[in-house]
Amino acid sequence: MPADDGAKLPAVITCPACATKNRVDLSRHRDGPKCAKCGAPFALDRPQQVSDADFQAVIDGASVPVLVDFYADWCGPCRAMAPILQAFAASQIGKVLVLKLDTEANPRIASRFGIQGIPTLIAFRGGREHRRHVGMADARTLAALVA
Repeated sequence: MPADDGAKLPAVITCPACATKNRVDLSRHRDGPKCAKCGAPFALDRPQQVSDADFQAVIDGASVPVLVDFYADWCGPCRAMAPILQAFAASQIGKVLVLKLDTEANPRIASRFGIQGIPTLIAFRGGREHRRHVGMADARTLAALVA
């Protein structure tokens, strides 16, 4: 669903500054959404960090496809893929919610999804796993995951 057709595209996003969960209308990303509690801006043109604590709420609260990058800071391929993921997030703003989950810091969610190799990318639709890719991916692969 295009972000500029007038339809609301709600998503739950956790504020990176104060950790408050916010309902954000992705179709209004050009308005510069901010946290309702602390006023920090949301940078929706890049992947949003999620954790064990907020993962399910963010996945369930998205009205658009969600792409999650399961990664670790020490992982070379994960670091190499970061600019590709950031460019994808910027090109899909308002159409796809791109998330990052550090598997080292969030072992519960990583275990729940059976993450054994990183990077692992999982696309979700309606709160459920839709497609999965293990290893580095280019923009075409990312687009195919959420299609």
